Amino acid sequence: MLELHDLTKTFNPGTADAKLALDHLSLEVRDGDFISIIGANGAGKSTLFNAICGSFFTDVGNILLDGEDITMVPEHRRARVIGRLFQDPMRGSAPDMSIEENLALASGGRGWLGRVGRADRRAFRDRLALLGMGLEDRMRQPVGLLSGGQRQALTLLMATYRPPKVLLLDEHTAALDPGTAEKVLTLTRQIVAQDHLTCLMITHNMQSALELGNRTIMMHQGRVIYDVEGEERKSLTIRDLTDRFRTAAGRELNNDRMLLS
Repeated sequence: MLELHDLTKTFNPGTADAKLALDHLSLEVRDGDFISIIGANGAGKSTLFNAICGSFFTDVGNILLDGEDITMVPEHRRARVIGRLFQDPMRGSAPDMSIEENLALASGGRGWLGRVGRADRRAFRDRLALLGMGLEDRMRQPVGLLSGGQRQALTLLMATYRPPKVLLLDEHTAALDPGTAEKVLTLTRQIVAQDHLTCLMITHNMQSALELGNRTIMMHQGRVIYDVEGEERKSLTIRDLTDRFRTAAGRELNNDRMLLS
């Protein structure tokens, strides 16, 4: 489904600030996989997502999506089939436009011209009602007036309104309070299952990494150092993960955010 072969990326090559961000990384993502990705800061997690989205071209390697080589396809074209949510709830929606106008754009309509039809509004209301936040009664309110949690939930609806081939979640609940984060995660589970989406999710919460989805990947220094699923994954504990990090990376996991989540 999504195949990554030998991806390598160095930022600021040939300078004192050179940084090897992806180190010959290869990964095969099957259709319907829901993969949780963990790793300390600087492990290359967001860089991996940027490579998949086309935010930059890698120095070496190939990216295939459904058998098509998209390695040199520009970012705006990949965005038609790859959805992404960021940690910052302010990204992914237009604050000066209304809720219904944002949804109209996500659905492929022309909400920015004010041409939201009656049938569209009914469909938007039905989608918004899934959130349980009352946004279906505030569709003409500017998105910029929403709370961070409301805006992130709306962005999730927008990113999946037309189900993408791949959904990338870059710590999409990290900036939310615990209660709101749990609501957004519940919505994430529902949408991924309902639309049978292929999803990769970066998280610092090691328990979530073991509970969400069907597969867990650990990254370190731009490489995948551990990939687990099935019965082995079901039996793992957080202590097991830290032990496997020590074995694969050759050092202790020293990241308070991960260990205390």
